[in-house]
Amino acid sequence: MIFIAASLSFALIHLAPGDPFSGSITSPGLDPETARIRRSQYGLDRSLLQQYVTFIGNVVVGNLGQSIRHGRPVSEVLGIALPRTLLLMGTALILSFAAGVALGAWQAARRGSRADRVAGATSLVVASLPEFWLGLVLLLVFTYKLPLFPGGGIVGYMHDSLSPVGQLIDRVRHLALPSLTLAVLGTATIARFQRAALLDVLPHDFVRTARAKGVAERWVVYRHALRNALVPTIVLAGLSLPTLFGGAVFVESVFSWPGMGLEAAAAFAARDYPLVVGTALLGAVIVVIGGMITDVLHAAVDPRVRAR
Repeated sequence: MIFIAASLSFALIHLAPGDPFSGSITSPGLDPETARIRRSQYGLDRSLLQQYVTFIGNVVVGNLGQSIRHGRPVSEVLGIALPRTLLLMGTALILSFAAGVALGAWQAARRGSRADRVAGATSLVVASLPEFWLGLVLLLVFTYKLPLFPGGGIVGYMHDSLSPVGQLIDRVRHLALPSLTLAVLGTATIARFQRAALLDVLPHDFVRTARAKGVAERWVVYRHALRNALVPTIVLAGLSLPTLFGGAVFVESVFSWPGMGLEAAAAFAARDYPLVVGTALLGAVIVVIGGMITDVLHAAVDPRVRAR
């Protein structure tokens, strides 16, 4: 999968018209001689096949090339941006699963009621919203209308002069809106998934036995049925990584969060070939890791999988 993703991203970015040193109406290019020298420096004057063979050979040894925008190795640029994106994705993942499981269980316990129908319709609408639109709405409400959170960045201008506690609060305030954007969308999807999983478990014999013993309905749902219904939802955690990574590209651009998403968007605009391909390659790695985590979690929570 990583090899296919690297090959496709290389082909698509190179087959697009122009190159990083070609001009446009809004951004004039370099003079012809300087552009020729720069293309030669980055190997863009060679045939596409030669560039591809060189690219694959470099990737095998961990060399992603030199970023045209930054003038630094791509691995160095991504090494700075990746932890910030993982922080955003990890926070959103924890929030979305905690809220999604709770909401899904609450809906399943009230199956068919008006509250269940309203919550189901609302979650369907929320899950259908584009990430950038929801981010802009939250930015408008909680930064401009109600100035509770900063509008962008990872820290404030006075961050270094704050106490350790103040620096932590500053980081949390900057993290709040972008992580909330991803978490709200994830919560809606997970809640629908958890509700369906719990409704599949409720008719089982062990649930009826618990009811026959006089166990309160709330404990039947949350202690007996939910424990078994969590198995497919936990497996969903690994599969959520690709979705979170894709959403981070838009969310980081909206909130100026200096992670991989913002770097990727800027690299696309600047036709920074090495950085675009490096970002796509790292995204493919995250997808593969997500699939591996899914398999491990499935085996950890389901004894039948371990037996096989």
